Amino acid sequence: MSDIKLFHLQSGSATELQGDASDLERPLQSLIEANLETLLGIRFLATEYSTGKTHAGRIDSLGLDENDCPVILEYKRSVGENVINQGLFYLDWLMDHQAEFKLLAMDKLGKPAADRIDWSAPRLVCIAADFTKYDGHAVQQINRNIELIRYRRFGDELLLLELANATSANSGHGGAIKNAKPPKAKVAAAKSATGDRAFADWLPLLPPHLTDLLASLEDYLVSLGDDVQRKELKLYLAFKRLKNFATVVAQRNRLLLYLHLNPELLTPLPVIARDVSQQGHWGTGDLELSLTAQADLETAKPLILMSYNGRGTAV
Repeated sequence: MSDIKLFHLQSGSATELQGDASDLERPLQSLIEANLETLLGIRFLATEYSTGKTHAGRIDSLGLDENDCPVILEYKRSVGENVINQGLFYLDWLMDHQAEFKLLAMDKLGKPAADRIDWSAPRLVCIAADFTKYDGHAVQQINRNIELIRYRRFGDELLLLELANATSANSGHGGAIKNAKPPKAKVAAAKSATGDRAFADWLPLLPPHLTDLLASLEDYLVSLGDDVQRKELKLYLAFKRLKNFATVVAQRNRLLLYLHLNPELLTPLPVIARDVSQQGHWGTGDLELSLTAQADLETAKPLILMSYNGRGTAV
């Protein structure tokens, strides 16, 4: 059970707000779907999506996340419902029906979004009032991108989402893997499909000081909290809680760190930073920092912490 408590403070006194952890009903699913991008950084594609006569299933929600990865969302409506196994079944269906998913994304979001779909890290997100210790253990044994998100409602105006457990197919139990590389064929496919060098392909080309800098940067990012997830995508590294807060792009002579901060709130910007809110780039975030030495990382750390805490994102 979650030990998070919410209090209302007024005139020096605290009153605990009682959270509703009843079974997730359809109106709450509709509310989450209508606000998926705000809540989880996921663009909504479909609800109650039929997987056809052969699979005879119905996916609760389908989406495309901020890293252009497909997302299946399943809602646990009762204690006895096994949404993890059900979601894994749908993940296998998804990988066998990539063309169908691409057509759906094209219809809802347009051809550019459909062309950017990254099939290297499809996700399963399970949302429930609570999960058992067995759910958490099962997720850690499965080499897939699975997140368990617990919710609480406080009256009609407050919704709490808490990351209960997560695992990644490319970073084990959530720790940073410095030398993880996909097979050569996978790297070549990523490069040919995008015209850009894959992130994993950059790693052996980095000079020693940048390799050390990348290791220090990853160590700092994952040390910020147990809820930090490391996701290695085709062209960049993403570090997220419920949503991305930092992404890293490797180049021959520097690392580019993108943070989810509003540059207009940070004037004057450090000399290593620039506003890229109006420029296209790999990764996500409007503030770019160019890192070439350990001193640059020290300059970046306060800004990284702001992004992790969700501060400095709105005018």
